[in-house]
Amino acid sequence: MLVIALLVLVASVHADPQFYLPIDCDDIHRHDNTSASGVYIIYPGGPTTPLHVYCDMDTDGGRWTVFQRRIDGTENFYRPWSHYKTGFGNVAGEYWLGLENIFLLSMRKKNELRVDMEDWDKEKASAKYSSFSLDSENYGYQLHLGSFTDGGAGDSLTNLNNMKFTTFDRDQDKWDKNCAQHFLGGFWYNTCHLANPTGMYAPHGAIGFENVHVIWQTWKGWNYSLKTIAMKIRPVDKCSCTH
Repeated sequence: MLVIALLVLVASVHADPQFYLPIDCDDIHRHDNTSASGVYIIYPGGPTTPLHVYCDMDTDGGRWTVFQRRIDGTENFYRPWSHYKTGFGNVAGEYWLGLENIFLLSMRKKNELRVDMEDWDKEKASAKYSSFSLDSENYGYQLHLGSFTDGGAGDSLTNLNNMKFTTFDRDQDKWDKNCAQHFLGGFWYNTCHLANPTGMYAPHGAIGFENVHVIWQTWKGWNYSLKTIAMKIRPVDKCSCTH
């Protein structure tokens, strides 16, 4: 009887709009295109694993699921593998969505990546990549990026393409030392980086050490500490048809 009840429930979830379970922010927008930017619940891992996330419904047509955001330094990003796997922080503020959740999102749909950033003089810039996906944990959450489109920030990620994720307690980079330990973050480091979105947060000029802060090298150089940076994905439109 339990099996029958579960089958009926699953059928109801698919048939009844009130049981609507969005996979990502794109689903939320398509369900209600008046949805504002803010915190929503999505279900990339299925109905038993709800996930809070910040949806950017304003930038470049909206529908973006934000998986990384730095805005004020309230969250510590120098964390172990287990934290980067499951996620941490406050989705209304600074957070990391979790490698396993990002992997699930990249499995469900073909996504593009956008990185938005701001300096301390309120100047903004962005970078886009035509595709974004991760391999599973068994393959180190290896990163796969598509072609780059400049929004003024330059390309600081392509050199990290095909890299596995590194934290201070799991070294998967190509340097003879540990990039995460040296640059105080967790990321798809190579030998080591041109971008360090998970580095130390501080006002520009406040950190005496080189390259350990929140960096996008092709925009502001090695030693400029950014005020904000956010990484976000959305499904690639299936059709770019004109009518």
